[in-house]
Amino acid sequence: MPGRYYEEFEVGETIEHDKRRTVSESDNQRFCDMTMNQQPLHLDADFAADSQFGERLVNGLYTMSLAVGLTIPDTTDGTIVANLSYDDVEHPNPVFHGDTIYARTTVTDKRETSDGERGVVTMHVEAYKIGEAAGVSETSSGDPASEASGTSPEHGSDGEDTLVCEFDRTALSLKKPE
Repeated sequence: MPGRYYEEFEVGETIEHDKRRTVSESDNQRFCDMTMNQQPLHLDADFAADSQFGERLVNGLYTMSLAVGLTIPDTTDGTIVANLSYDDVEHPNPVFHGDTIYARTTVTDKRETSDGERGVVTMHVEAYKIGEAAGVSETSSGDPASEASGTSPEHGSDGEDTLVCEFDRTALSLKKPE
């Protein structure tokens, strides 16, 4: 399903994205390798065990990138010219291997470009990790493949979901073809 054209965004609307992903150790390792970020807090279990977190953290830039990717199908898939900025990025809570992440987008502003050919859309993106009830993940389906592909059960039924990343994303969007 393609994303939205400029005219299809409404300021104030919130888009609940259905896709989600359970972050694996391999995801974190590959992202750190690709970006040459060898921070031991992300990669070294012994080092991280002595930290305030007690275990390795998922790279925050991976969390942010994942949040963007989860929003693309419902926002700008095939309708974007460019991402113009990512602003006010915050990571209020950590993400660990095995956490399942989903995203929510709220359209905060939109305006036409000076030539009237395209539009600029600003969205506030929030990424959450799904809460746990009685020590069992909300999305535990027994099928790791379905969890990684984003087809796990609905989030938020029993546990508290936790905000792990939020930011503003500004995109240059195409207008609907005439």
